Amino acid sequence: MTSTAEKPAVQTLTHWLSGGPAEGTSGRTAPVYNPATGEVQALVPLASRAEVDRAVELATVAAKTWRAAPLGKRAEVLFRFRDLLDRNREELARILTREHGKVRADALGEIARGIENVEYACGVPNLLKGGYSEQVSSGVDVYSIQQPLGVVAGITPFNFPAMVPLWMLANALACGNAFILKPSEKDPSASLFLAELLKEAGLPDGVFSVVHGDKEAVDALLEHPGIAAVSFVGSTPIARSIYQKGTAHGKRVQALGGAKNHMLVLPDADVGMAADAAVSAAYGSAGERCMAISVLVAVGEVGDALVSAIQERLPALKVGPGDEPGNEMGPLITREHRDRVAGYIERARQQGAAVVVDGREQPFDGDGFFLGVSLLDRVTPEMDAYQDEIFGPVLCVVRANSYDEGLSLINENPYGNGTAIFTRDGGAARRFQFEVEVGMVGINVPIPVPVAYYSFGGWKASLFGDSHMYGPEGIKFYTRAKVVTSRWPDPASSRVDLGFPQNR
Repeated sequence: MTSTAEKPAVQTLTHWLSGGPAEGTSGRTAPVYNPATGEVQALVPLASRAEVDRAVELATVAAKTWRAAPLGKRAEVLFRFRDLLDRNREELARILTREHGKVRADALGEIARGIENVEYACGVPNLLKGGYSEQVSSGVDVYSIQQPLGVVAGITPFNFPAMVPLWMLANALACGNAFILKPSEKDPSASLFLAELLKEAGLPDGVFSVVHGDKEAVDALLEHPGIAAVSFVGSTPIARSIYQKGTAHGKRVQALGGAKNHMLVLPDADVGMAADAAVSAAYGSAGERCMAISVLVAVGEVGDALVSAIQERLPALKVGPGDEPGNEMGPLITREHRDRVAGYIERARQQGAAVVVDGREQPFDGDGFFLGVSLLDRVTPEMDAYQDEIFGPVLCVVRANSYDEGLSLINENPYGNGTAIFTRDGGAARRFQFEVEVGMVGINVPIPVPVAYYSFGGWKASLFGDSHMYGPEGIKFYTRAKVVTSRWPDPASSRVDLGFPQNR
């Protein structure tokens, strides 16, 4: 006889409104899986339009008070939030591993990069300083100020359920806005944990809300007249749709899309260093990151040595549940996504690529959404594996005869998110960073994610809108400028006696 106590009850999650949990009322839910086991571990409510309307209503009221809070008060709350994030790293990492599947090291790295953005936002008293010009005309001064937009929203992806919300909410709150987060329904618990920490840090009720949902909730946010701006990170087709619909409804929108990041390796590169970088950048977090290196462009004779060096390293890569020590790569987010990624391997073989390492051949116990790492050589631009964003542990190697041919591949690609060059030649590196048409460039750095005091974002089909994420551009995105021109009568000539001596 099997006891029902062997499996924990499936938890039903809540939204977060007015500083506390709020039960879903739509009657619709979606399953939240443990990707390492394939089991449903929670149900997440899917908000109706009425629930989104309620969230905006509450946030609108809270925003009026929060925008009036002194800058020092906002910074104080963010400093406490930063400290709470630091003290709760391990618990948040466990949440990420349980719902996303990433290994502990990846989870802790995600949290660290998120904390950097909170640290940047703590400097809001300095970040919101305006300009002042005295005596632009006789007795006339002009000064500029930055004011919050009101209620803003963030729609975030499954692959970084803590970091990407922190990219958005830290600056949005620092600037005096109320923020509504619609996280991915695939791994929503991290957003609720962040809400609890913000509450503990002293953020007033209603200033930060979490509304779970699917397309119905997203459309409601994009169409709601009370939402002033929307930030989004996800695939390019969805980013394009978000941008078009949001701007059509009069909103400010920053929508970051997909990527096909190339790593150009010149013949003079350190092959060992380049191979280590390629393995880490291609397979870290199971390749489920928009900054992953998915295409390695090998120039000239370095190709054979580089493919061999990468192949030699792959057997040592430990793939398994993220909560087991020593594992370096976890499962993919869903069974459907794993099967989609596996399909690219077979199509690449059929289209003429050499499958050097086939991740489908690695055996795994249980029903988790695991897929081993794959290495495809002699991929060409016509193949599906090259054209599409696979978003999984698959590295494509393209052979190029020259630097110019490799550069053309990158510049002709419709995406322009991140890229890297590996070389010992400073002149070649300098030329590459000048000529490449990509938003973020690494020189002997495979994943060039900018630090928090710069801004994150690509070019071409990787970005819709004119604003990158976080950093200085994030502050600008969540504020609007106001210019004041003032003239005050000379007290000496005023009819009101202010006690000034009359010297005429």
